Amino acid sequence: MLHRSIALAALAALLVALGAPQAADVKTADVTTGLTAGAVELKSAGPLAFGPQGILFVGDPQAATIYAIDTGDRAGPGKGQPNVEGINGKIAAMLGTEAGAIRINDLAVNPASGNVYLSVARGSGPTAPAVLMRVTRDGKLSEVPLKDVKSSKATIPNAAEGRSRQEAITHLAYHKGRVLVAGLSNEDWASNLRSIPFPFDKAEKGTAIQIFHGAHGKFETKAPIRVFTTYQVGGEDQLLAAYTCTPLVKIPVSKLAPGEKLVATTVAELGNRNRPLSMIVYQKDGKDYVLMANSARGLMKISLAGVDKIEGIKTRVADKAGLSYDTIKDVAGVQKLDALGKENAVILVGTGGKLDLKTINLP
Repeated sequence: MLHRSIALAALAALLVALGAPQAADVKTADVTTGLTAGAVELKSAGPLAFGPQGILFVGDPQAATIYAIDTGDRAGPGKGQPNVEGINGKIAAMLGTEAGAIRINDLAVNPASGNVYLSVARGSGPTAPAVLMRVTRDGKLSEVPLKDVKSSKATIPNAAEGRSRQEAITHLAYHKGRVLVAGLSNEDWASNLRSIPFPFDKAEKGTAIQIFHGAHGKFETKAPIRVFTTYQVGGEDQLLAAYTCTPLVKIPVSKLAPGEKLVATTVAELGNRNRPLSMIVYQKDGKDYVLMANSARGLMKISLAGVDKIEGIKTRVADKAGLSYDTIKDVAGVQKLDALGKENAVILVGTGGKLDLKTINLP
């Protein structure tokens, strides 16, 4: 046995020396491993996120499923900045309906190409037919084919049911070989975060999340995370997550474990009677910020200075506390946003019944 162990160790060392990929490197080198050709049949199209090599992750809340779709869109970033006026009307015309019947649920920019992807519902209600759309950097619209594509999926166990099913998946992101998924479970601590390895194997129960909501003056476990982004705090990967009404919390990624319960740290109360819609982290003049779109409180530029020193809000807050922010008043009506490189953001702006896709400089 000793001789065999020595031989195996020598073989492993030789493979490393020859540059043979280790298991983790294989996943990094080719994330299309495990994808199979066929049709993707969406019951609903909600949150979107991109992984490497043009892999698009689509949250299907009604099916409680995350799909990984190989878009084949990885030819390299172009130079254009997407701008489409009345994009909901243009999508409606392509789908043979009216602008009022189109609901755009999410927006994601493919970092490999700079093209923009939209999850769309044709009609109202949770069972409205789902469509994915692509907008190229020069503003050309097309439907993303789903009939003959390479894909894989992970079905979520213990997902919320009944009227809460649409919130089984509220937001997702790809982070260092894993798909992070926020939403509601059917358990007592319903607010849930899952960390699913990709390529997909199996989706576990996820981690139950509790927060202290300063505006309500109490601990809560029932409300879902609406949006989140990843950010390093003190050298540790954290989620910055926002809830309705609008607490902002930090959650260590390393602490996410199936079946565990975790208490998040509330680092800001950004104002009640508001729902966060999209958020990104970016850098400007050497400082870090969150840019967050909201239903009632405009486009927020939140300073992350001191986020590592905040111990957490644990008492009732009348209005605002913790991290400070500025409202970007010259950009109103932002419903969705995502980063386009390091200096720009693509935004979906609503004016009455009209939706425009625009590119702006990061403020």
